[in-house]
Amino acid sequence: MARPALEVADIFRDHGPAWRKTHAGHVSLDQLKVMSAIESCRTATLGGHVARCEDCAYTSIAYNSCRNRHCPKCQGAAAKQWLADREAELLPVPYYHVVFTLPARIADIAYRNRAIIYDLLFKVSAETLLTIAADPKHLGARIGITSVLHTWGSAMTHHPHVHMIVPGGGISPDGQRWVSCRPGFFLPVRVLSRLFRRLFLERLVALHQAGRLSFFGDDAHLAGAQSFAAFLAPLRKTEWVVYSKRPFGGPESLTHKSPNLSCSRESAGQEPDV
Repeated sequence: MARPALEVADIFRDHGPAWRKTHAGHVSLDQLKVMSAIESCRTATLGGHVARCEDCAYTSIAYNSCRNRHCPKCQGAAAKQWLADREAELLPVPYYHVVFTLPARIADIAYRNRAIIYDLLFKVSAETLLTIAADPKHLGARIGITSVLHTWGSAMTHHPHVHMIVPGGGISPDGQRWVSCRPGFFLPVRVLSRLFRRLFLERLVALHQAGRLSFFGDDAHLAGAQSFAAFLAPLRKTEWVVYSKRPFGGPESLTHKSPNLSCSRESAGQEPDV
């Protein structure tokens, strides 16, 4: 395969030093290590090996890979295989694209508590969709979900949200038949939004009470129970964004947008581990 004209590594090498200087103090050590690995991948920095033809003496040098899970060069083959595996699972039914988004105030907390909040986002969004889909008032079926986490928006700002590919129906409670949703309509987004909000805030408060959240700088006061409750109060009254629409061009078009395999999870219609 021909090398693309421009790679992420080229951008990091050309602009990384200036960017790191500008954002000093706001970039974690892990993020700096990822940038360094991508910059060094398949260069002399990581060493390599020499292959030489015994007949014609033709010599080529192959530099070592960084093997970082975030590196697009190292993970390219795995990404293609992941997409192929997901496409093989697609059913001959309509699919819907569902997105659960965290409010900006919660995103601020998530930035300093990424592993905990992202995990909570995965679990609560899955539980919300499974619960409403199982309700006989809506679909009354056990559905399947493929979920992918995006942590940044198109404006390159921190914007945690989960994209889901969901078939337009599911298995009946007795496991004997397929239950289809109404044509062009999957589940009511307002109902999804309100359950998502309630469950997420309940679990977030539990994490706070267990002392599992960290706060720094201007947010240090949120470590106190009363301050945190006051911080969450407005969020209990606002509408949380849940988006549901059939993906353009079929479900395959959505799987090809799936990012970074390291932050992908799937739920095969089973109850989430919450």
